[in-house]
Amino acid sequence: MRRHLLAAGAALILATGLNGLAHAQPAPAAAVAAAVKPLDAAERRDVIERLAKALEANFVFPETGARYAAMLRANLSSGAYDGLTDPTAFGTKVTADLQAVAPDGHLRLAPESAWNTPRPPATDIPASARASGPPGLEEARMIGDIAYLRFNQFVDEPPEPEKARAFLLAHADAKAVIIDARPHRGGGLAVMDAILPLLYPATTHLLRMDTRAGIEDSGPLTDGPTLVRQPSAPTLVSHDHVVIPDKGETRLQKVPVYYLTSRRSASAAEHLALAFKRTHRATVVGETTRGAGHYGGILEVGARFGVFVPVGRSYDPDTNWDWEGKGVTPDVAVPTDQALDEALKLARAAGAHPG
Repeated sequence: MRRHLLAAGAALILATGLNGLAHAQPAPAAAVAAAVKPLDAAERRDVIERLAKALEANFVFPETGARYAAMLRANLSSGAYDGLTDPTAFGTKVTADLQAVAPDGHLRLAPESAWNTPRPPATDIPASARASGPPGLEEARMIGDIAYLRFNQFVDEPPEPEKARAFLLAHADAKAVIIDARPHRGGGLAVMDAILPLLYPATTHLLRMDTRAGIEDSGPLTDGPTLVRQPSAPTLVSHDHVVIPDKGETRLQKVPVYYLTSRRSASAAEHLALAFKRTHRATVVGETTRGAGHYGGILEVGARFGVFVPVGRSYDPDTNWDWEGKGVTPDVAVPTDQALDEALKLARAAGAHPG
């Protein structure tokens, strides 16, 4: 069974691996060959039944998981999937049926090869919102006396969290910090937990994270200093994502922070956008984010399919608001290609010197 925490939107699976893949790798030749083998009625039936059971047992909202399962079984009985022999077409049809019951920015059924093979770079989005390097921290540099970090993913595995923290520590005399999440498609919590203690002057509860009860036993979120257990309904396990300030280096805890977003910014990028807005620690500049708010992971469904099952959601505990299907709106709305210039202008007005 494969799971990924706080994974990215539907275009790519770019996430922290709990068990299995951390980010997309080319599929072996044998897997590619298996992926083109035509589906027969027995395999379609097996996949649908396994998928229905997975959603009933794991989907973050039990009642919605039950609705998905009922629809799948009804469609199977009515012959809605008869004649679908191509695995990709079958996955596309099933995904569309699920989305028609209840839209979700992550839920998707696809052949294993689709999860393991990176898709071509998108060309219909502005250059400032396109990834320009391998997953993780694309760029870290000083713009005058402003520390600038650009992420296309929050990669939990070392050395990524340490790289971002080390850059901020090396430039702790900066007069402002800009975090560029315009190409950011998702990831985990480790990078946030590495850098936010340098930016927050007091212990702060960022967001609440509700995970389907029972899933917790597999380890998507575990109790710790930055994940504090909260009271919850019997069907859920709740944690607050918490920042504990760094006591050794405090200079950046006083400087303005700007967070850049685009309509492509998804999942973990949106988690941080809402956290910054809710706590008023950063000014969010750019466009409304993608709206993929339910975290989860890839589960194997049969011999050659996988489904991304959302098992939890992050939200503002004061209002119960989350960004699923809506996105996080910026504090300062500008087209994505103008977001960096706008942040530099705001930083200059606050006393920084971009040069």
